[in-house]
Amino acid sequence: MARTASLSGFPEWLPQERLVELHVLDTLRKTFELHGFSSIETRAVETVGQLLRKGEIDKEVYGLSRLQEDEDGGEGGKSDKADPNALALHFDLTVPFARYVVENAGYLAFPFRRYQIQKVWRGERPQEGRAREFTQADIDVVGDGELPFRYDVEIALVIAEALSALPIPDFRLRINNRKLAEGFYRGIGLTDTAGVLRSIDKLEKIGEAKVAELLRSELGATDEQAALALKLASIRTEDTSFVAQVRALGVSDELLEEGLSELEQVIEAAVQRAPGKVVADLSIARGLDYYTGTVVETVLVGHEQLGSICSGGRYDALASKGNRKFPGVGLSIGVTRLVSRILSQEFATASRSVPTAVLVALNNDDSWSAAQDVAAQLRGRGIATEVAAKAEKFGKQIKFADRRGIPFVWFTDDDGKHQVKDIRTGEQVDADPASWEPSPEDLHVRITTR
Repeated sequence: MARTASLSGFPEWLPQERLVELHVLDTLRKTFELHGFSSIETRAVETVGQLLRKGEIDKEVYGLSRLQEDEDGGEGGKSDKADPNALALHFDLTVPFARYVVENAGYLAFPFRRYQIQKVWRGERPQEGRAREFTQADIDVVGDGELPFRYDVEIALVIAEALSALPIPDFRLRINNRKLAEGFYRGIGLTDTAGVLRSIDKLEKIGEAKVAELLRSELGATDEQAALALKLASIRTEDTSFVAQVRALGVSDELLEEGLSELEQVIEAAVQRAPGKVVADLSIARGLDYYTGTVVETVLVGHEQLGSICSGGRYDALASKGNRKFPGVGLSIGVTRLVSRILSQEFATASRSVPTAVLVALNNDDSWSAAQDVAAQLRGRGIATEVAAKAEKFGKQIKFADRRGIPFVWFTDDDGKHQVKDIRTGEQVDADPASWEPSPEDLHVRITTR
């Protein structure tokens, strides 16, 4: 089980736990690359002005400053959140990516398919599933001027495939479309569609009654309008039957029809290619204003209280350069949130705490150089190997290997004869460093799932 961090909100893993995290990261990376996504990494800091383009979340942003101000008052002095040129740590990977696209547009081939796995920092109250320093894994497709809707469908399928390969419980991608929602609200006479979306986004936290009150008190909705907005949010289907349910509410609007068509395409493809993993959930709003179409949140079945482990959607105007716009669609996986749950529930464990498969024992201090030669031969064939530091009694060297989780100990006698011992079974056999190999199960650390 994962330990409690000594500094709240900044988790650290033990070696065996870190191996599980690396397995998750490697699995995501391999899946993304199989689908043609290129890896990028952006700097850890952005200007405050750049970060706050996404919304008023300045309380969550960590400003960057030196402990001592430069004598000339130059860069590195006290952080001033009102100064748009002050530096701050990025709180997600979408805003840095938007800046990256604009600055490098002349060097990128569009549509640009990118994945990015990095640490981010967010000044939230630490709790289960929420940390102040955590790792995200994002994928996005960005176009130049336009981006075909088919990428919305593809992104959802790629994420479903990636999550299916992880040692986690069953999951559901809950998908909606902002055009559908905004068109519906417009069709029932609620013109502040962004405000309605922000209220609907609070449904799971405060319940229908309080959301209805918000709609009436803050947005001027009538009882009938509030009821219709909540009826729309109650629709959930694992197929395209949501289309008929929405139309049965008797609301007509051009934008609504466009959103219905787009969501229908996503769900129709998911039913065929990722059955049981995707649901049309018309309560999903994603309160951030820059989403313009598809919106996604993902939950682990039976662990819904953890919150969304993967979210995102379509944004048509997050990045722009003059009259040139770069629409995109993307999703972000909360890796640290996932790994925390994997470890706490022991959904996966590493077969050992170190990558080392073999410890080469020392007969005496003079045999260290020869032991290094043996280790070099083994490493040359991809076998992770350590050499004992001291020529202690063999029993102590074996105990050292056991404490480290190393399965094999290598011995070389004075005549140059080699033997290797499996310290788990006690079996000891003759071996040649030029040809001996452990079993495939012991060659590398294995991640076993429950």
